[in-house]
Amino acid sequence: MKVLSRVFRGKFCAGLRCAFGADQLAFFGECLALADESNFNRFLRTLFQQDWVVYSKPPFGGADHVLQYLARYTHRVAISNHRLLSVTESEVRFRWKDYANHSKKRTMTLTGEEFLRRFLQHVLPKGFPRIRYFGCLANRKRGPLLQLSRLLLAVPLEPTSSTSVEPVLPKCPKCQGPMRIVERLQAEAIHITERVSVPIVVDTS
Repeated sequence: MKVLSRVFRGKFCAGLRCAFGADQLAFFGECLALADESNFNRFLRTLFQQDWVVYSKPPFGGADHVLQYLARYTHRVAISNHRLLSVTESEVRFRWKDYANHSKKRTMTLTGEEFLRRFLQHVLPKGFPRIRYFGCLANRKRGPLLQLSRLLLAVPLEPTSSTSVEPVLPKCPKCQGPMRIVERLQAEAIHITERVSVPIVVDTS
């Protein structure tokens, strides 16, 4: 990686020099002085006086591996059940990986209070989502920016809400508010001889 950092630094600076010669760079504010060729060359020389840090690792083996990697941070809890070895009234015993020692599997025993304290450090406070969208997927500008992105990419626009068919929601018999279906139970699940479909609804009012 040390050799790669020097190669990357040389390639990157060479690309900057070519872009400057082709008038593809624009400078504003504090960088306005770099529009002069002598100042720009002096700036490039300062880049070679610093060590660049380049980290390399084997690439992911496809989209499935990328999703598996991200899912560890977005959809898993602090510790999975299979790592728990024993739980008593006074202590919790579980497995963990010692990454500082070649990822060896070790066993740790903590009191119940200490285990809960460490576990709750991984619980997000109320109002903090695990996944935050930015750019064209940001919540405040998602609608117009996605339409603009599809227009620039020549992608057919999605049908508007006026043309879509809204599902008919059941109403609460008490307050007449809309109710949302959570699950439908079949006859096998509720031990009824005649096959029926029973919707379970939740009052959202």
